[in-house]
Amino acid sequence: MTLVHAWVGLGANLGDARAALRGAVRALADLPGTQLRQVSSLYRSAPVDAGGPDYLNAVAELHTQLPALALLHALQAIEQAAGRERPYRNAPRTLDLDVLLYGDERHATAELTVPHPRMGERAFVLLPLAEIAPGRVDAVRLQSVAGQRIERAAPAQWWQGGAAGPGLAARSPDRPLSP
Repeated sequence: MTLVHAWVGLGANLGDARAALRGAVRALADLPGTQLRQVSSLYRSAPVDAGGPDYLNAVAELHTQLPALALLHALQAIEQAAGRERPYRNAPRTLDLDVLLYGDERHATAELTVPHPRMGERAFVLLPLAEIAPGRVDAVRLQSVAGQRIERAAPAQWWQGGAAGPGLAARSPDRPLSP
């Protein structure tokens, strides 16, 4: 099966958000038929269309053999394992994972829409995506979100700190991870 480039948005604003995001990146690296290629810097942003504390956000680039819907289901399983609840739309989250882009494919079903329908309206998606995939974000879109409060909270290696799994902390950020 062919490897597809996919970009996943990560966010959290409840509990130990950094630890939840670090665990999510590690879980992405462990998905079957998937390689973690890059992870953006960590960003702090104000909630959009919601209340609650600031979010921590990042974007990860994957090469995956998983079909788009299977990738979505895998992301939902990672969210569930992190204690994600969905009490109402835009509720604060222990972990939020979104398929932003799946190659150049377009999907529009009740369960999955790709490209993500609101990614062009959100600095917390566009800035980290532009950092690791500049060809995927144009200057007009970046300018359209320039008024949203966002700041870089940690450099791209943020996810490699702490209690890393075997071999993760020692990897060079310039080399992609393999499955």
